[in-house]
Amino acid sequence: MDRQPLTRAGSKPPARATVQDSSAPLMSRRNGLVALVLISALIGAAALAGCSSEKGASSSASSAAGAVRQAASAAASAASAASALASAIGGAIGGAAGGAASALASIEARASEAASAASSAVAGIKGGLDAKADVAVGAVTTGSDGRAQAQLTVTNHGQQSYRYVIQVNFTDGSGGVLDAVAVTVQDVAVGHSVQATARSNRSLPGGTGAEVANAVRY
Repeated sequence: MDRQPLTRAGSKPPARATVQDSSAPLMSRRNGLVALVLISALIGAAALAGCSSEKGASSSASSAAGAVRQAASAAASAASAASALASAIGGAIGGAAGGAASALASIEARASEAASAASSAVAGIKGGLDAKADVAVGAVTTGSDGRAQAQLTVTNHGQQSYRYVIQVNFTDGSGGVLDAVAVTVQDVAVGHSVQATARSNRSLPGGTGAEVANAVRY
């Protein structure tokens, strides 16, 4: 019978040798290095993407700003052109209005001069008697020379023969004087009527009327 050697109480069993994997630390270092490389690559890619995005955004913003500047320039040019056109139209209208006003002033001045001359012709008769009641004026027509003309009928209601000087005013629709003439009628016998024609000094517009402004007999 085999006998086992006795061991003392409390003694430790002999240590056994273990086989260690010497490649484990190397693999761990390699894995860490690979992870670091991957992280660096990802960070670099993200940075490049960010730069690319920033460049794209900057380029887009620059393009948008350029478009805005072009639109503003075009709007300013259009506004300038509109202002120039408005100024030109205003100048043309002002010129036309000024021309019309000048023409009207000229017509009024000539009418005033004609009325003054006709009135002076009547007033120049010494000892003349008022004879407006002896004169009737007909409708105004236009003669072959383009001037306005009105037929006058002079009737002598006095006790002897008289000569007459008659001021006839040509008027517009509102009664304004356009022209005036002095008509002389020679020797109208007592109780008789004669015809005479008053002709304007120049062409007058349609719708012109005529009135006896003054008349004397002598």
